[in-house]
Amino acid sequence: MLVIAGALVVGFSKSALPGAGTIAVGLFALALPPKESTAALLILLILGDATALWMYRREPDWRTLVRLIPSVLVGLVVGALFLKYADASAVRGGIGVILLLLVALTLWRRRRATLRARRRDETQGGGNAAGEEEPTVGRIGRIGYGSLGGFTTMVANAGGPPMSMYFYAMRMPVLTFLGTSAWFFAIVNLLKLPFSASLGLFSLQYALMDVLLAPLVILSALIGRRIAQRVPQSVFEKAILVLTVVSAAALIVGA
Repeated sequence: MLVIAGALVVGFSKSALPGAGTIAVGLFALALPPKESTAALLILLILGDATALWMYRREPDWRTLVRLIPSVLVGLVVGALFLKYADASAVRGGIGVILLLLVALTLWRRRRATLRARRRDETQGGGNAAGEEEPTVGRIGRIGYGSLGGFTTMVANAGGPPMSMYFYAMRMPVLTFLGTSAWFFAIVNLLKLPFSASLGLFSLQYALMDVLLAPLVILSALIGRRIAQRVPQSVFEKAILVLTVVSAAALIVGA
């Protein structure tokens, strides 16, 4: 029942609410040994990525993706080294705390940008509409989000929340958010395959389990797409924030 619920969450998170996938991480970790659960879930995540790419293949912000690649690769390498020499469960609580701090920082930066835009609008009498926010992430912020996303996705398949916070800070519309997220994780999860294989995390037993769970991933992704096409921007952003906090709390509790 745990892995069935996890598979449904994977599909829905890929097509409707990026970041919710961390809930699937917790469900798989409860059902399977920690490192093996990471590999078993990775296969389903890649299937979910492929489904999301088909749905949102024309929506991504390519400039954002290209800029993220270097820092994400650094995070992946550091995460692979960590997995080789340490217990992934030992760092999950730390990741959860970092995510909570990241939410607070992102909200603060967006609030500051909103106030700045309003003051500028009042003094200049033009420009952005009152209260309209601009992207608040510079080069250092991008490196931080990207490195953390690469590390957390390698160690615990928990890269969704930090990258959701990055895309949230970039003020992406719902479909652009989903399309950029789909392409990002499709690339990153494929890059993770050789690292996971070299660590001996894959097994025939869990591969067969993934085959049985695959239809659930596709079904929930199709349902998620119908919801995403109708959800207002403000509701989508609030859901992203709530899921990130829930994911962080789940990582802390499960540490």
